[in-house]
Amino acid sequence: MTPLQILFSISMAVWFLSEFLYKNILKSNKEDRKDKDKSTLNILWLAIPFSIAAAITISNLSTLPITREKWILYVGEALILIGIILRFIIIRSLGKYFTVDVTIRQDHKIKKEGFYKYLRHPSYAFSLLTSLGLGLYLNNWLSLLFAFVPPFLAFAYRIKIEEQALLEQFGQEYIEYRKTTKKLIPFIY
Repeated sequence: MTPLQILFSISMAVWFLSEFLYKNILKSNKEDRKDKDKSTLNILWLAIPFSIAAAITISNLSTLPITREKWILYVGEALILIGIILRFIIIRSLGKYFTVDVTIRQDHKIKKEGFYKYLRHPSYAFSLLTSLGLGLYLNNWLSLLFAFVPPFLAFAYRIKIEEQALLEQFGQEYIEYRKTTKKLIPFIY
């Protein structure tokens, strides 16, 4: 194995382990309003592993290169690492308000600083950046499609559910916040 392949294997293990730990440690508490999730966590836990397995399998079974150049492997791995690291930073910045299920805490407040000044869902954005990096690293058009689209659709559904819960909780304050931010891509979407 090359050093890049070793780094890729390690980053994939870290990605899986971090998401597994988030899922098992950062759940809502008994006193939280957690009736809002509508199975979005389960959908994400189906979509993301499926997309990873499908993307890797497709890259092993077909050859549809995005480019013949090696730079794409480095760009892909860089996006994987950036996505994992920045998602961790975002989760830490939310502190007790971050839960893996859609939950409104008793003293919940809308975070509007840092990445949240530009994006309403930076944690999801960086998770999708990791998925995009996987697709680019695999250097296969079909793999890119399978690495990115299922998680994107799952996050889009989750964002819809989460924003409904936030709108119910915060009303006009959340409406005003939505006017000044984008969902996933700064200044675009």
